[in-house]
Amino acid sequence: MINVLVVDDDAMVAELNRCYIGQLEGFSCGGIAATLQQAKEMALQGEYDLVLLDIYLQQDNGLDLLPVLRQAKRAVDVIVISSAADAETIRQSLHYGVVDYLIKPFQFPRFEEALTGWRRRKALMEGQHYYQQADVDKLIHGDRVAGDGKKLPKGLTPQTLRTLCQWIDAHPDDEFSTDDLAAAVNISRVSCRKYLIWLAQCNILFTSIHYGATGRPVYRYRLQAEYAGLLRQYCQ
Repeated sequence: MINVLVVDDDAMVAELNRCYIGQLEGFSCGGIAATLQQAKEMALQGEYDLVLLDIYLQQDNGLDLLPVLRQAKRAVDVIVISSAADAETIRQSLHYGVVDYLIKPFQFPRFEEALTGWRRRKALMEGQHYYQQADVDKLIHGDRVAGDGKKLPKGLTPQTLRTLCQWIDAHPDDEFSTDDLAAAVNISRVSCRKYLIWLAQCNILFTSIHYGATGRPVYRYRLQAEYAGLLRQYCQ
């Protein structure tokens, strides 16, 4: 189980991130720190694999945690989750070696992509002693291949994607759930969700979360009008 430390002084945001972590198989939120001092103590004393770090922490700068971790030689990676979008902050974060940077507000698919992408790279780094060029490319660039923006992740097929995109293109103003679309095009819910997550990661779909009587979240999607042209490329 991957143990994650959430560092955020906004209790609601911290709880949301904890819930997001709970939805990812193999991840567990092992602690929440609301101040920089708490974050330092927990990160240095606990056994964490990953830190989700906010930058604006009351009177402190969350980035001050990064040199502490490096000096202590802690084998923990950091993903920044912050509303800070200025170039200097992002440059400084990358200089300290953060593995991803999410700008608030963000959608769950981007959160999922950040954590699962980090896990894949971590497994690749720990799984072998020597690398081929393709392995290094995966470490640095992830699963994206330069020059091929239409390349699909493993397990997704152009034929099924075309069917889903044609339905979405025919219902541009509809908001729909995974179950709605799966039933409409007659594919499994699990398979449908994989395509919807990928389309959301491409910004073609906007994702919203709705909580029903059972408390379980339902993800609903709708086409982002400015990306309708990109969607139609996958309808061909």
